Amino acid sequence: MQRTRIRILLGESPQGQKVRLAGWLRTRRDARDFSFLEINDGSTIKNIQVIASAELSNYESTLRHLGVGASLAVEGELAASAGKGQSSEVRASRVEVLGGADSEFPIQKKRHSFEFLREIAHLRPRTNTLSAVLRLRSRLSFAIHDFFQQRDFHYIHTPIITGNDCEGAGQMFRVTAFDPDQAPRRDGKIDYAQDFFGLPVHLTVSGQLAGEACALALGDIYTFGPTFRAENSNTSRHLAEFWMVEPEMAFATLEDDAALAEDFLRHLFRFALEQCRDDMEFFNKWIDPGAIQRLESLAASSFARLTYTEAIAALKKSGRSFEFPVEWGRDLQSEHERYLTEEYARQPLIVVDYPREIKAFYMKLNDDGKTVRAMDVLAPGIGEIIGGSEREDRVDVLTDRMHEFQLNTAEYRWYLELRRWGSTPHAGFGLGLERLVQFISGMENIRDVIPFPRTPGHARY
Repeated sequence: MQRTRIRILLGESPQGQKVRLAGWLRTRRDARDFSFLEINDGSTIKNIQVIASAELSNYESTLRHLGVGASLAVEGELAASAGKGQSSEVRASRVEVLGGADSEFPIQKKRHSFEFLREIAHLRPRTNTLSAVLRLRSRLSFAIHDFFQQRDFHYIHTPIITGNDCEGAGQMFRVTAFDPDQAPRRDGKIDYAQDFFGLPVHLTVSGQLAGEACALALGDIYTFGPTFRAENSNTSRHLAEFWMVEPEMAFATLEDDAALAEDFLRHLFRFALEQCRDDMEFFNKWIDPGAIQRLESLAASSFARLTYTEAIAALKKSGRSFEFPVEWGRDLQSEHERYLTEEYARQPLIVVDYPREIKAFYMKLNDDGKTVRAMDVLAPGIGEIIGGSEREDRVDVLTDRMHEFQLNTAEYRWYLELRRWGSTPHAGFGLGLERLVQFISGMENIRDVIPFPRTPGHARY
């Protein structure tokens, strides 16, 4: 008999059909002549109750002594349940123990702290919270692809190993085949000409630059893959390894970019509400009361527009004493972004036209010479959730900007050539999957929305 997922079984009409299921034991309660086994298989936040009677051949020898965490295969009859909060249960005719679990299994019925669970990351997906997070993450990944595929964007796989620094910040992980104790040197420096790739290479911080090359051939593209930053930040919002989705559009301006970002977020919010309802109800009850109401409001909201200069003026007029100073030319901090969305605009906000000094070299310079065609999409409760820009499409201006950032233009020759031959206005943005999952679920720490977080000092698994 083929196994049926518990999510499907709970949606079936209990009409005495014979079923087979498999999963992990969450709880066991014993009565005089039978036991109630609560089993979960990961397909849903909900457990299914199995009634194992004393008539089963292995009841006294095994089933009455099962430990939480054991894996079981069950065959029996799906029937209406008299228990509160459940419509169906399975009356077992056979229960096979596939893998036992003793009393040292660290995830028991009591609630564990997220800090403790990070120390056993290989087991924490078996908790309600992390299993809900991973299902949400999986479904949102599908929704991302669905959104862009419906709009005829092409999915592009950009390099993970790169010789270019997209952000110009230099906080990158180096990739080398050299033995660190025996690396060849020339003039006192490591001779990367003898390395595997023949030059210094790193793990990418973004797929954007390669994405631009593809957009200037295919029109509209998106990348979705892992990115890496060697930023020594031990905060609840930073990871060293994370996933980014980055659309890039040819023949597009900043206004087109902002409109796409707004549609994109509303699509994801609606999807989470409609397709992840059970898990969202769990988050709403146990993690972030009001999470569903917040998403419903955002899914129906229009996004306000504000220039950076207007945002600075609003912050100065607020009368608030912020931890970080508010001055034109400084980047907005989380406390500023949350004030602007939660109290000033009272809705999602797209801030545009940032000072050139605080944004990346590839962003298009405005006619005022002081600002660039950049945007940040700010959401209540978290602040920045998307960052993007219209890209600089003039080869002379881009060259000057690279010099400002002290970049070696010879290493970016291919990127400059995109502006020499058939250049077009083009734009794009980046959205971090983990920030998105964190925002939708209400989880406080970004380390708890990825299966195996990579942070300074932590890469055990």
